[in-house]
Amino acid sequence: MHGGYVLTMDPALGDLASGDVHVRDGEIVAVGPGLDPGCPRIDAAGTVVMPGLVDTHWHLWTTLFRSMSSSSPETAYFALNVANGLRCRPDDLYHGVRLGLVDAVNTGITTVHDWAHNLRSPEHADAILTAHREIGLRGRFSYGTAQGHPADRTTDLADLARVATDWFDGSRLPLMHLGLAGRPPGAAEEAVFRPEYDAARSLGLPVSYHANSTRAQGELRMIERLAAESMLGPHTQLIHALYTTAGERAAVRDSGASVSLSPWSELLIGYGVPPVKELLDSGVLLTLSVDTLSLTGTADLWSAIRLATGLLRAGAEQELAVGTRRMLELSTVDAARSLGLGGVTGSLTTGKRADLILVRVDHVGTAPFTDPTNTLALAAGAANVDTVVVDGRIAKRAGRLTTVDPADVVAGTGAALRALLARA
Repeated sequence: MHGGYVLTMDPALGDLASGDVHVRDGEIVAVGPGLDPGCPRIDAAGTVVMPGLVDTHWHLWTTLFRSMSSSSPETAYFALNVANGLRCRPDDLYHGVRLGLVDAVNTGITTVHDWAHNLRSPEHADAILTAHREIGLRGRFSYGTAQGHPADRTTDLADLARVATDWFDGSRLPLMHLGLAGRPPGAAEEAVFRPEYDAARSLGLPVSYHANSTRAQGELRMIERLAAESMLGPHTQLIHALYTTAGERAAVRDSGASVSLSPWSELLIGYGVPPVKELLDSGVLLTLSVDTLSLTGTADLWSAIRLATGLLRAGAEQELAVGTRRMLELSTVDAARSLGLGGVTGSLTTGKRADLILVRVDHVGTAPFTDPTNTLALAAGAANVDTVVVDGRIAKRAGRLTTVDPADVVAGTGAALRALLARA
């Protein structure tokens, strides 16, 4: 990448007003001005070269029925998930996940956390993982229950072990790692949450929980109970966490666990106002996510960064309460660290893998180019993402997807949804 504004997100390197990033065999081997590596160049003039975005919580399968929620009691988000989830065949999940992953590439996301909560059979899990193998993003696949799964029964722990062996012990998904999409105390009894957690940790897997999402869940002190059960640590991710006590926030911070906010979905579903300022002020490792396209409609993580910036400043009642560079960290370097990938991606650092994007700042929607991080956090969107590179492989160039036919993906997903709805 030659001649762009290089936003490394690495404090030791800083920014380069006109710099180069040299990639070889999928690895960043040099970052600096005026590099002459003797290899083909991608002209980055008129762009910001930066790390690819990292999404930390996404129910990718629900992309199958994008923007279908919230129009009636029958299409309220959770009711819709159950109604459609019960009818899903493996191929339906494949098409929903594949469309979500392609949308991720288009918007500049190079790492995803697929929180898979409709695994109805081993075949359903395999279908999702097949989509990941085809599209080839980096990230985590968190194994969860199916929609409608009884609260008093554990997830399919035998199949979790099978997936660990069949998909993650070799080279089938070299950019992905496995996790558990679990249920915390308060959502399940000890006879469920403890065996799930223990099984995941015995396999060396990270765990992720939706916890303290609503006011009622906050009153259950789910995070306090996780701490009491010694289930918090750097391997633990907490999703939403809108209603926490100071003690719970301190426990999360001190344990090294992280929190993933999805501000658009939290507002649209009516959970409340995401406490961005409160969580950041407490020192919690905070990240951002897309969550679910059936509710939010969009995979545009840029808009979540913008919204989170506004929520923090509004909570502080102060325009200068946070800068946009800090907010970009929530979807780059901090997000990578929260998924255990801090040494792999999240910044343009020599030795890390080449997950990077070129964002045009000479478009009518981003020009004139003034403050780099303000332009990215406040003006950029999917339409400005010119180039996407994942592990050194070009997935989007000059605004066009290069590894997949988007028309085929859209047509396949549309046919799958029509067939699913016809099975009602």
